[in-house]
Amino acid sequence: MNSLLSQQVPLVCYLLLSAVLFALGIVGFLIKRNLITVFMSIELMLNGVNLSFVTFAHQWHQVRGQIFVFFVMMVAAAEAAVGLAIIIAVFRARATLAVDRIDLMKL
Repeated sequence: MNSLLSQQVPLVCYLLLSAVLFALGIVGFLIKRNLITVFMSIELMLNGVNLSFVTFAHQWHQVRGQIFVFFVMMVAAAEAAVGLAIIIAVFRARATLAVDRIDLMKL
């Protein structure tokens, strides 16, 4: 049982997971037409990048990658606050969240 706990996941697995997260975010951003889904796809891409930063920081025993992750998380939090406020304002003005229906920012 103790030997099972001491096994480590290889670096390639983390990077593949990071690439899959980023690719799913790109696919969601390009295919989906709902503003909330596009917003979540951007967050998924940021999480994929964060995973690769943490992976390389752990591999090279550097703190810089974790510092970058902290800044990316701060940007994502600010984006979430501002983005959700914009989404609510668009929904109140247009009564839809379809990206195709929001052609211009005029009211």
